[in-house]
Amino acid sequence: MLIKQLSLACCAALVACAGSVFAQGASVRKAPDFPDRPMRFVVGYPPGGATDIIARIVGQKLSDSLGQQVLIDNRPGAGGILGTEIIAKATPDGYSFVLVTTSHGINPSLYPKLPYDSLKSFAPLSQVATLQQALVVNPSLPAKNLKELIALSKAQPGKLNFASSGSGQALHLSGELFKTMAGIDIVHIPYKGSAPARTDLLAGQVQMMFESLIGVIPFITSGKLRAIAVSGAQRSEAAPDIPTMSEAGVPGFEASAWVGILAPAGTPRPIVGRLNADIVKVMQMPDVKALLSRNGAEAVTNSPEQFTEFIKAQLDKWSKVVKASGAKLE
Repeated sequence: MLIKQLSLACCAALVACAGSVFAQGASVRKAPDFPDRPMRFVVGYPPGGATDIIARIVGQKLSDSLGQQVLIDNRPGAGGILGTEIIAKATPDGYSFVLVTTSHGINPSLYPKLPYDSLKSFAPLSQVATLQQALVVNPSLPAKNLKELIALSKAQPGKLNFASSGSGQALHLSGELFKTMAGIDIVHIPYKGSAPARTDLLAGQVQMMFESLIGVIPFITSGKLRAIAVSGAQRSEAAPDIPTMSEAGVPGFEASAWVGILAPAGTPRPIVGRLNADIVKVMQMPDVKALLSRNGAEAVTNSPEQFTEFIKAQLDKWSKVVKASGAKLE
């Protein structure tokens, strides 16, 4: 009887031990909840600019939403290519992503050998914002609105000029798109950055330029520059009295700068979905929308699939503009 009781006790102990071992094995095999460590948010532009400001607004809120610190990593260079390449080659585990801009849709048409494929190397997460550009002129120019500006340009083909932050940059290609859609001949004057271009515009050395709205609002308000139109599909909340290019006389014109977030290709679908959901939640927060608005931007989100299609459309759109403009790298 005693032997039988001991045998039963040993069996029970063995079962309990086996159950404990199995539970420990299952615990080891079970993947930890995502995320469980800090995350890297690469920005291919220097600190202090509009893109960096947006990244820091979004990154702080994502830290709160995801429960892990989102660390901003500025890697400026080559129109955002340097930072984008880092993420193209990063481990696709959801812990690294990059903020890209309109240049992501332009660069393949300017650089024959990018170190990544603008579509295949990434898992798009979501757009986060659009930044309006404004077409502004020196007040000495007699044109008071877009139709008058187009008429003046047609009356003096090749006589008027427009400045930009550099050949092939978004501000240059907005001007080229304007030329094509309005059927006008105006001369491109490239600068090494928008600041020196704006300086010459204020001095009357050039007649007009597309510039980020946030960069010219103070000059519009003071009367040092005249706003003709904004480049987006809708008017800007930051300057609701300025009409869109489409409203003012070039139907269908749309050249807003955009900002979005990409992860490396191969990032697991559940993680892409989780990151997209958190980004969308963050961008819908009233305080985030207000912060973006004060910096001349507007919150925009979409699904990974929609963002992928958007990037495809951008690549097609800007390749045509680059080809028509003959834009070359400096």
